[in-house]
Amino acid sequence: MSIDIHGTTVVCVRKDGHCAMAADGQVTQGQNSVLKATARKLRRIYNDKVVIGFAGSTADAVTLYELFEKKLEAVGGDLTRAAIDFAKQWRTDKTLSKLDAMMMATDGKDMFYLSGVGDVIAPDGDVMAIGSGGLYALSAAEAYLDSGVDLDALEIARRSIKIASTICIYTNDNITSEVI
Repeated sequence: MSIDIHGTTVVCVRKDGHCAMAADGQVTQGQNSVLKATARKLRRIYNDKVVIGFAGSTADAVTLYELFEKKLEAVGGDLTRAAIDFAKQWRTDKTLSKLDAMMMATDGKDMFYLSGVGDVIAPDGDVMAIGSGGLYALSAAEAYLDSGVDLDALEIARRSIKIASTICIYTNDNITSEVI
């Protein structure tokens, strides 16, 4: 399965005991049309204890986050176990494996990237990003963290999306964010 995501940037930053996720609001169709500028690509789930962000087809992403929340409930909120079990199900289920989306999830302590090919990846550091502008946002967030500037996780995440929006044509600066 190869996911070529256009129109989404989501970044997650962990700093000083806080974790912030931010996303742009642009939804595109094909390579030349913006369908919506104010989409909400972040969700709080599992009694607001977990934040997820998604990239890809909106309907597919909604399906995935609803299933992921059920998996979290089934394992008593253990994010690591839920992520692994969910990735297995996503990869092996004939219907789910066709869904065109990817997700990030954090409980404020751990963060994971999840995909339909069975990926469950925790970052080496304190930043993770997905989507067409993900590498730009990741680079910006890493630079902020390495620079020692006095910004909290939320401000770094938001500024990183803003920077990505100036580079990636599929990313805008209508930013939503969540802190956990």
